[in-house]
Amino acid sequence: MAATKIRQAFYRTLTNDREREREREGDQREESSMPATTNPGGPNGRTVDPDERTSLLNRWASTHSGTPYHKHDKKAIRYPFLVLHLTWEILKTNYVNVLLVFVPIGIVAGLAGWSPVLQFVLNFIAIIPLASLLAFATEELAVPLGQTIGGLLNATFGNAVELIVSIIALQKNEIRIVQASMLGSILSNILLVLGCCFFAGGLRFKEQTFNSTVASTMSSLMTVATSSLIIPATLYAVMSDNKSQDDNIMILSRGTSIILLVIYVAYLYFQLKSHADLFDDAEAQEAAGEDEQLLGPWSAGVLLVVVTLLVAVCAEYLVGSIDSIVEKAHISKTFIGLILIPIVGNAAEHVTAVVVAYKNKMDLAIGVAIGSSLQIAIFVTPFLVVLGWIMDRPMTLHFETFETVSFFLASLVVVLLIQDGKSNYLEGLLCLGMYTIIALAFYVLPDDAGTGVNLGKLFHGNGGN
Repeated sequence: MAATKIRQAFYRTLTNDREREREREGDQREESSMPATTNPGGPNGRTVDPDERTSLLNRWASTHSGTPYHKHDKKAIRYPFLVLHLTWEILKTNYVNVLLVFVPIGIVAGLAGWSPVLQFVLNFIAIIPLASLLAFATEELAVPLGQTIGGLLNATFGNAVELIVSIIALQKNEIRIVQASMLGSILSNILLVLGCCFFAGGLRFKEQTFNSTVASTMSSLMTVATSSLIIPATLYAVMSDNKSQDDNIMILSRGTSIILLVIYVAYLYFQLKSHADLFDDAEAQEAAGEDEQLLGPWSAGVLLVVVTLLVAVCAEYLVGSIDSIVEKAHISKTFIGLILIPIVGNAAEHVTAVVVAYKNKMDLAIGVAIGSSLQIAIFVTPFLVVLGWIMDRPMTLHFETFETVSFFLASLVVVLLIQDGKSNYLEGLLCLGMYTIIALAFYVLPDDAGTGVNLGKLFHGNGGN
């Protein structure tokens, strides 16, 4: 939902800029109309009209009569050019699509068995534009489905890249990668993205405001999500180190995950149906009426399937090369999952959120930063726990003690900053500083640091030796 609103507002701004440019060009054309219409400098000595000048690309894509080939009467001509036309229009939707050249290169690197470092870097870059295309296809498919179903589709597939990467890592039993990527996605949204939004907007405006009611609701949900990770870690710390400890943590995690999924469904109903007016500001509603759909339902569906398959292939090679990266680059799995992988899934969306915040559309920026974090915390993470239950993988909500404390402190800082419904550049610097401190801490934290103090073992007689 938030990503759709941002894209609509962003495109609307671009459309208004283009219309103003056309008006200026029209005024200039009227001023110089007499010389232009009396100059016989055109082909065969005829009068030249400025509107008749077309680019080489348009001439190549059109018939002699000016009809585009993708609108030709003959199907054998129309369909191939329609595919080329739509492909070109899709590529123009986002500047990061230039990185799509890395998709075939990354897949070839994996198939040919190139260096694990090359496989990781190439597929890391390749997933960035694929994530942008995945979001675009989801939003295009959501347009004809209506507000409720479309919003549900956007909410579900909003973090599809992180979900795909985590499912592949879960299949390979890389539990640390899954947990770190989930926590990293949350931290990057609530600290890095929100901090950049506050800072970028604060450089242009002395103080910015946003819907405090929505911010308060999101803060409450974030507190519940934080508690769902603190409680398993606390239970692990106070329990004795015995055989039933892991079983009890597993039961608690699975039960908590089911409750969080129920809360997420209720939150979707709250956001999309019962209290939708709180989340739809006037600018987003106005932009929704002017938004132009590029793809039909079938085209968007095909694009969604193709991009999802490409993301899965690139993610397979990305996750498969992590062990070699850890050995050669001496970087912990936790740092890769916590800092590097989250950058992949939301890079394009994050940049767009910062641009929107710079234009003083803070409700949209807050929706992306906090909304995406909530989707990860109360939907994706518990879903992976339930999926691990089905796949017989020991995926739990018991994160390492240091990770849990970092998440709690980050959530506390963000809740305190957004509860008043105002922001400035200093608050942005606070978020960015907090994220940098956490990133440095996880960079020096080894994977074998352990789970921390076992209070149950300490208080039952083994701590005094």
